[in-house]
Amino acid sequence: MVEVAKEAMEPTKVDITRLCQDMFSKMAMYLTGELTATSEDYKLLENMNKLTSLKYLEMKDTAVNISRNPKDLNKKYAALRPYLNQITLIEEQVVALEQAAYKWDAYSKKLEAKYKLERQ
Repeated sequence: MVEVAKEAMEPTKVDITRLCQDMFSKMAMYLTGELTATSEDYKLLENMNKLTSLKYLEMKDTAVNISRNPKDLNKKYAALRPYLNQITLIEEQVVALEQAAYKWDAYSKKLEAKYKLERQ
């Protein structure tokens, strides 16, 4: 179908007023949407900053605990050191007694062998 051309006419004052009101209404809706989107972006950033801050606090607590643990272990080790020294001393004495026992065993075997030879 072919459209028939219409003569261009100036819009009436009522049409201009209605079109201006429509334009301002739509512009207000657009600006409201833009401002709402920007506001939501800022809320999202605020929430992300809060979560990041909480995560950093957790990491700080973890770091404090990690730095405290070696100190606690060093204190416990210092408290145990006298007992560990005693254990080391006892171990050395046990080794010395073991060596003496081997010597006594070897000596008793020599005596036994000598006694058997003299008896025959």
